[in-house]
Amino acid sequence: MRKEANILFVGVGGQGTISASNLLSAALIELGFDVKMSEVHGMAQRGGSVSTQVRYGEKVHSPLIEKGTADYIMSFEKSESLRWIGFLKEEGKVISSLHEIRPYLVNVGKEVYPENSLSELKEKGINVISLDAQEKAIALGNGKAANMILLGILAKELGLSQELLERLIQQYFKPQLQEVNLKALQEGYRYDETHSATLTI
Repeated sequence: MRKEANILFVGVGGQGTISASNLLSAALIELGFDVKMSEVHGMAQRGGSVSTQVRYGEKVHSPLIEKGTADYIMSFEKSESLRWIGFLKEEGKVISSLHEIRPYLVNVGKEVYPENSLSELKEKGINVISLDAQEKAIALGNGKAANMILLGILAKELGLSQELLERLIQQYFKPQLQEVNLKALQEGYRYDETHSATLTI
């Protein structure tokens, strides 16, 4: 189990960014770590950017992750990884869904969507795990469970017990949502990072 880390969760409103970070924080607290978490909602209700910062270790003094210090950026929407990349440390890793949610200004032609955002990061030598978590979650029965797939990948990276997260899902999630989220978490733990290189980004 990794003893400390700075993790930046990013996405847009409605993707379960905060739910995933809350579940991770609950697991880390149960393991005895000092955990600090902060949320920035932006215009989440309109599909705006949402970020959550989670820091854990033996002792954490501030909930805020400074630029260039994040060990992981977990992005639920692929362009958000590019927006927040300045927070990643040199040896850090991006875990990103390939899912696209185009903001209003892109749809009306006032901004251009960064189609090749993840390719650009990889070309710069940044370690990126990328997959279509949304598509995988839909195949499991609920596209909103994509956040648990990504959380499973991150938790495996951290060395966090799958059984602990499964127990917390059963404890905190509504009964009708438990099965699909458990399956999604398991999908994340099973995910083979080497497959990401074959995906179109």
